[in-house]
Amino acid sequence: MGSPSKDLVETEGALRVIIEHLIDAQETLQKIGDEIKNEPLKRHFLAESLQRAEFRGELENILHQEGVRDLHETGTTAGAVARAWTSLKTKLGAGDHALQATAEESERSVLDAYADALKKDLPLPVRQVLATQAAHIRQSCDYVGAAHDSSA
Repeated sequence: MGSPSKDLVETEGALRVIIEHLIDAQETLQKIGDEIKNEPLKRHFLAESLQRAEFRGELENILHQEGVRDLHETGTTAGAVARAWTSLKTKLGAGDHALQATAEESERSVLDAYADALKKDLPLPVRQVLATQAAHIRQSCDYVGAAHDSSA
């Protein structure tokens, strides 16, 4: 059995990084959705948390189709710190405005991971999936940013 191709290794690496960021975003959006008082934003964050899980599943499925079986992702260290910081802020009484800012930061981090991956030489089907997912996240980030700006 030969070693994996350079393209597969690069694709796997890019997708694993995005999956880690999606885990962070999913957990952050869930936590914010649980804590925020604004009902439309609460629904948005909880729905987007589920969407990040779906995106993650889609990317894991791509890796499985390529023969990658060992997927035990846990998110990033920076994401764990951000979630702990969000927990502390909510315990100290942070309002919706602070939670919205945290959500925006989380979404930007995910978008940065997508942008980095899309700079790589990835197979067209993978590139298309990433571009579609990134466009959805960008729209969500814009919605949260607009809501954040209007509540300032």
